[in-house]
Amino acid sequence: MASQLRGNDLRQLGFPEGRAIGLALAQLQRKHLKKLSQTDQLTLLKELLANPASYLTHLDWSHTAAALLPPPSRHIALTERKEYAVFGAEYIEQGAIHQMETAMKLPVTVAGALMPDAHHGYGLPIGGVLAVDNAVIPYAVGVDIGCRMALSVFALPPRYLEQRVQELRKLLLDNTKFGNRDVFRHGQKLGHAVLDRPEFQEIPFLRNKLDTAAAQIGSSGGGNHFVEWGVVDITDPSNELGVPVGQYLGLLSHSGSRGLGASIANHYTKLAQDTCQLPAEARHLAWLGLDTEAGQEYWTAMNLAGDYASACHHQIHQRLAKALGERPLAKVENHHNFAWKERLVNGREVVVHRKGATPAGQGVLGIIPGSMTAPGFIVRGRGEAASLASASHGAGRQMSRTRAKQELGEADVRRYLQQHGVELLGGGVDEAPQAYKDIHQVMQSQTDLVDVLGSFTPRIVRMEGGV
Repeated sequence: MASQLRGNDLRQLGFPEGRAIGLALAQLQRKHLKKLSQTDQLTLLKELLANPASYLTHLDWSHTAAALLPPPSRHIALTERKEYAVFGAEYIEQGAIHQMETAMKLPVTVAGALMPDAHHGYGLPIGGVLAVDNAVIPYAVGVDIGCRMALSVFALPPRYLEQRVQELRKLLLDNTKFGNRDVFRHGQKLGHAVLDRPEFQEIPFLRNKLDTAAAQIGSSGGGNHFVEWGVVDITDPSNELGVPVGQYLGLLSHSGSRGLGASIANHYTKLAQDTCQLPAEARHLAWLGLDTEAGQEYWTAMNLAGDYASACHHQIHQRLAKALGERPLAKVENHHNFAWKERLVNGREVVVHRKGATPAGQGVLGIIPGSMTAPGFIVRGRGEAASLASASHGAGRQMSRTRAKQELGEADVRRYLQQHGVELLGGGVDEAPQAYKDIHQVMQSQTDLVDVLGSFTPRIVRMEGGV
């Protein structure tokens, strides 16, 4: 093992006084770097010092490299606020409005819109849609990259839910896993091509993320993530699903990219904040230019996380369809917490961030869930330019998690669920139906954005914990 380098050793190399020395010394304490000889450590540090820009996306040295680069002569100034559309303004809290106002002052911002389920988040509000020029904002995508909805419709009547309730409950318990600790064991795991993707080796930051991704695939996160049986009611005879008008057994899931997406979001947000220094109120909106190596790396990693999230849903539905002994008549899937390259009506190419917003381009299908005791809706997008071809991603919270825990009792929540004929496996009071807005009011606020093809009403809901 190499003898330990000290601050003076780095100063003699030419390291400037400040954060870079402390960051570098801390990194050298990592197990795989401590094994290097002192000569090899010094050689590595010389290379880093000579060309810090080339290490900005390195797994070990990105933050040290950022500290070595000269700081901007001043903060990047915000500009005059651009106009943006708000849908369902009467249902949106002031904190979300303030966050959107700040986002519309970024110099890279081109256009924006706020959905009726919007509420306060980090950086961009949840329910915020932001179009920017040649850049991507990790916290405008969100921590749970590629979080999505997936629905399977089965050729079984709604009475199946009452007749086989114990069987359906057991299928959920046996075939779903939630949170960080409750994952499928080795013999239960399903393979997926996403785990063989070259990005896990080509992007330095992702090289040690494959094991976590492989361990968590096919599982769901905590919080508001769920897998549930319910009643699908198809009401539009011209629907693209090829399913006749009527009622069916349905399976609906909501989850994202698990630990993989969270680690990507946090790593590249810190990198963006190191290199894009905004005023305090906008610091979570730091961006990476798509003409930079870091920006291209994040874009590639974001797309990988989105595909991974989709793979998790496919495995959830695959397991449950097989256990049920049925093939679905139709499937619908859409994601939020993502960024897309799209063109505005004037032909300008932009990067559209939808943080908790459903893609609603012309003819695009999606699912907008309600709460455990309220229906969700199968929708077809209308491609409305004012909303940047977007719609809400759910009912949206009207109570924070903290407030819900303070004001709602577990017994009251269970009684409320029972009154609505809903069985909850797991979950907590922070996800109580009373903590959410009225989905019917939300949908009424976006009739120009989507057409409704049908609904999904939950009956047996599985969430993290408690079972």
